[in-house]
Amino acid sequence: MASATGIPQEHPDTIQEQEDAPLLHTPGNVPQKENAAIYQNLFTANARYIIRHGQCSSSRNLDAGHPRLDGYLISPVDILLRSSRKSSSPHSLVIITITAIPLLNSAAILLQVQATLILQPTTTPHQKRLGTIIHYIIQTLSLLGFITAFIIIEINKGDHARFTSPHGILGLITYIFIILQVLVGVVQYFVPVQVLGSVEKGKSIYKYHRKSGYVLLLLELATVSAATQTTYNLNVLSIPLWGVLVASVLVILGLGARIKKHKLGL
Repeated sequence: MASATGIPQEHPDTIQEQEDAPLLHTPGNVPQKENAAIYQNLFTANARYIIRHGQCSSSRNLDAGHPRLDGYLISPVDILLRSSRKSSSPHSLVIITITAIPLLNSAAILLQVQATLILQPTTTPHQKRLGTIIHYIIQTLSLLGFITAFIIIEINKGDHARFTSPHGILGLITYIFIILQVLVGVVQYFVPVQVLGSVEKGKSIYKYHRKSGYVLLLLELATVSAATQTTYNLNVLSIPLWGVLVASVLVILGLGARIKKHKLGL
């Protein structure tokens, strides 16, 4: 279609597609369909290739009527593998209270990723409302995991010095960031009028909350990576740093490819 000046006008559908375009511009990245079940957001394809038997293969032949299980399903799967690796060590039950710390933190991060995956593809008001409620329920479970892990850390430390390692310092910063992120999320969505003065002021914070959420994930992954250099891991669990780094990169790519630019105010 062209305007009176002869300049082609963009079709509304084209404009909508641009607004919903993923940050990494991977082919096949689509928003949640209007009639799709919310749980499918955990598995919806967002890339051109799927990881199958350790290799990338084209996903063009997948049935368009089903959720596309592509390479970015690696986000939740990868964290599960990391968690199982921690619990499968033959020495991991030597000190059960210490072992619970990485397991609880890993489970909490896993839940955070699921909470993000649920919400990322939503587009309609109903989808966003339902996705947000589920997001907060999952995040509440995640927060309980983090708090429980922190309590166990404090019990285990006793009279010993705290925050003497990069992992300990990063861990404290991460826990503080998590609490702040949760508080802002609750205020902006559930009580914006009471705290901020209006719903619109709450909505104006959404994009910053999303951005800080991704920053928080990076901080959490950095903390997990630093944990591989602790005495307990080096002597008992023996989780390799390279494995955590590779897993972290896959998680970042998995979530990053699904980011909608307009939701970040870009």
